[in-house]
Amino acid sequence: MVEQRVRTIVEGAREEIERAATRRDLDEVRVKYLGKRGVLTQLLRALPGLPPAERPLVGREANEAKAGIESELEARQTVLAGVERRARLAADRPDLTLPGRRVIPGGLHPLTQVHDEIVDVFTGMGFAVAEGPEVELDYYNFEALNIPKDHPARDMQDTFYVGGEVLLRTHTSPVQIRTMERQKPPVRIICPGRVYRRDADITHSPVFHQVEGLAVDRGISMGDLKGTLELFARELFGPDSRIRFRPSFFPFTEPSAEVDVLCFLCKGGGCRVCKASGWLEILGSGMVHPRILQTMGYDTEEVTGWAFGMGVERVAMLRYGIDDIRLFYENDLRFLSQF
Repeated sequence: MVEQRVRTIVEGAREEIERAATRRDLDEVRVKYLGKRGVLTQLLRALPGLPPAERPLVGREANEAKAGIESELEARQTVLAGVERRARLAADRPDLTLPGRRVIPGGLHPLTQVHDEIVDVFTGMGFAVAEGPEVELDYYNFEALNIPKDHPARDMQDTFYVGGEVLLRTHTSPVQIRTMERQKPPVRIICPGRVYRRDADITHSPVFHQVEGLAVDRGISMGDLKGTLELFARELFGPDSRIRFRPSFFPFTEPSAEVDVLCFLCKGGGCRVCKASGWLEILGSGMVHPRILQTMGYDTEEVTGWAFGMGVERVAMLRYGIDDIRLFYENDLRFLSQF
């Protein structure tokens, strides 16, 4: 009697499994027969009430029936999963007759454009690109550049100190020192990179970019520096560009000079951008201080050198007539799309 009931349960389960059209229907069949209150589960729980002689046979048939139903459920589950996947793919098939979506092209950031142009000009003149760490030691950032601990020029830098003798570099000049430590003359490099100073307003940013240059060799003079910078100005600002040198002071160069370029808007006539002077300041430069060359182990009787440094943001602001440096970092697409 019990054996016949087991067979009836198995046949009913197989029919319902075969009729299940979805995995949800299949789950309902599983619960009906194998759940906590399922038909086959109730039969197994009734085994203790059977005569001792019948229990082994009925138990074996019930367990075999349970394994068979689980196997049927698993096989049907695989079939239904494939059916549902094919139906989903068919429903998601793209309509190839629809017009394509317009792809909005991106572009290089204006600072990246100006940076790349500056680097291209100097590499075209034979300069190599040198890089160094942004987290720097006080020695490379100041002392090796003729700026001792009590020098007032340190106040000009407004440095971010990480701790002890470790700081965020205030210029890319440490790269020049590290290069001269490793390399004997001739040296001809440019050092582009990020620098950090504690300063923030419409013309200053705590993080900005510099490109510095260094040339050390026999017979290097201010005339070579002037010729190099004149060529740079013509390449970057146009063939009619002119530059002028103004005496200045930097602890790492002697003599030192600020370099102005002829205002490319008014051509020297005077306008709002150049503050009616006709000239725009673009960089600082000078002959490398002999004390620095000696510290690097160079013979100052044999070699001389010159160096310069410019802010990429400064050049970009002058070139595009931008009066607020913060615009470069706000990521406003209305601003960036103009470049």
